[in-house]
Amino acid sequence: MPEKKSSNPLAGIGFMVITTVCVSLLDASAKYLTGELPLWMILWGRYLFHFLFVAIFFFRGAPLDIIYTKNLKIQLLRSVLIFSAGVAFWGALKFMPMADCLVIAFASPLFVAALSVPILKEIVGKYRWGGIAIGLSGVVIVMRPGLGVFEWVSVLPLLSGFLYAIFQITTRILCRTDNSLTTLFYTSIGGLLLSTAAVFFVWVPPTPQQWMLLIWMGFLGTAGHYLMIKAFELAPASLLAPFDYTGILWATFLGFFIFHDLPDTWTITGAAVIISSGIYIINRERHYAAALTLPK
Repeated sequence: MPEKKSSNPLAGIGFMVITTVCVSLLDASAKYLTGELPLWMILWGRYLFHFLFVAIFFFRGAPLDIIYTKNLKIQLLRSVLIFSAGVAFWGALKFMPMADCLVIAFASPLFVAALSVPILKEIVGKYRWGGIAIGLSGVVIVMRPGLGVFEWVSVLPLLSGFLYAIFQITTRILCRTDNSLTTLFYTSIGGLLLSTAAVFFVWVPPTPQQWMLLIWMGFLGTAGHYLMIKAFELAPASLLAPFDYTGILWATFLGFFIFHDLPDTWTITGAAVIISSGIYIINRERHYAAALTLPK
């Protein structure tokens, strides 16, 4: 019988906010290193040390139980999705401010709501479809096609958000059958194998400082993933989802503090539209789920 999960919403919210801090620091470190190392090497180092941290702290108990999965194909697909999303997002970070990248990538919850219809067979009503359309208009505001400032590199964070949405949906599917540590294992080993296949073609000997940053990124990736799992164990997803948007605050702060970038009026306006529509969709899903549980 599976262990009953405890409920502590405030702790769950705290874990989710710390998760966004970890992810923002991870992205800032990646952006810094893209000016010094090839992208494939950064990904390789991030996943190498992610895997080592996972092996040291989580695999000491029952490694065979952790490796066993009832959905190997979906686990492998999920690893490819999160790896590909990282390639697209960090590739964009080399050329774009952190806040702009993150705002565009935050179209992910909108894609999740839309893709849940064909993949998860969920019902999305007209109001949620309206929220999706408004949110995507916020993405257009940030990207500004047709105004002479659109760059094709801004498609990369949008692609990252789309891939991350499918990644989230596969995570929902895996939560029904697999242990969370099993999913964490396949995330780390999948990314390591994929990046190792490419790193030999672009290898440059890292300096000691660069090695330290890669180790730091591996730690941040492991901590962020684990804290996210703990957050979902302590609080419902509908409560936690809005706090994911605090990542924009950390990305803006780090972008200014490290790279002297500040979002312009278009980015701030688009972010407000995307966040508002995302929170609206989350609330609609919460009310819909509550209605399904009411006694007939």
